[in-house]
Amino acid sequence: MGIVAQLFVNGLIAGAIYALVAAGFSLIYSTSKVIHFAHGVTVAFSAYFLYLFFSLLSINFGFSVILAVLCASLLGYGMHHIYKQLRIKKASNVILLIASFALLILLESIILLSFGADVKTIGYLKVAKGLEFAGAIITPLQIVIVVVAAILLIGVYFFMKKTRIGKAMRAVSDNKDVAAIVGISSERIYMWAMTLGSAIAGVAGILIGLEQNLEPTMGTNLIIKGFTGAIIGGIGSVPGAVLGSFLLGFAENYGIWWLPSGYKDAIAFIILFIFLIFKPTGILGIKKKD
Repeated sequence: MGIVAQLFVNGLIAGAIYALVAAGFSLIYSTSKVIHFAHGVTVAFSAYFLYLFFSLLSINFGFSVILAVLCASLLGYGMHHIYKQLRIKKASNVILLIASFALLILLESIILLSFGADVKTIGYLKVAKGLEFAGAIITPLQIVIVVVAAILLIGVYFFMKKTRIGKAMRAVSDNKDVAAIVGISSERIYMWAMTLGSAIAGVAGILIGLEQNLEPTMGTNLIIKGFTGAIIGGIGSVPGAVLGSFLLGFAENYGIWWLPSGYKDAIAFIILFIFLIFKPTGILGIKKKD
């Protein structure tokens, strides 16, 4: 029973991280229809920004967190303008996809050149004794990760439902031509989606950076998990992406109960291929009419 509970807790923590990555990724895709794989490196940049501000420059931790999220948002804002220039030149979705891969590799190389290839640690929180809950062990930091992720994801949900910008994002996602008729600028909404999605990725990067070591390529693995979670739940649905991410987190952790831990990533790829083949719209996705 203790093993089952521990795997549940591990899946919950992994799912919370994947959900933050997937929510930002899905938000960007649902509005702009850009498969923004460079979203993963935004997560990595945020973690390294926190390392820079807090560990190297010795800035107050709270202020360092705010600066790191702000920098992640500005990075997203800058990448939006790159995509915008490509759209102005009538670039196809394939070109935009290639551009996203190019940005991922370029920005990872910038991290490598700036900080080196060796593993970094932020070192803000010392290793604390885990708390026992229903036979499972969970650390205070892991509790913070789950709580912060839950608060942020609920906040995103209400932002999309209640605010003027959120409603405009949903309108553009449904039909940008109809949204343009009522005076909603699709490019402006793309900018907001990219900036907000990158801010969410920034929070994910900070939470990951506090718990794990930092390495330049950490964003690549995270975007694969975020993309898989979005596909499972429905890539155009932010709630679906969150649901899919938690399901992926549980599937990975319960999967390694029977398989060696080295197969954890393989489990994610198997689930991804199953959904791409048999249900590409995902659990909550809506099939578009021809």
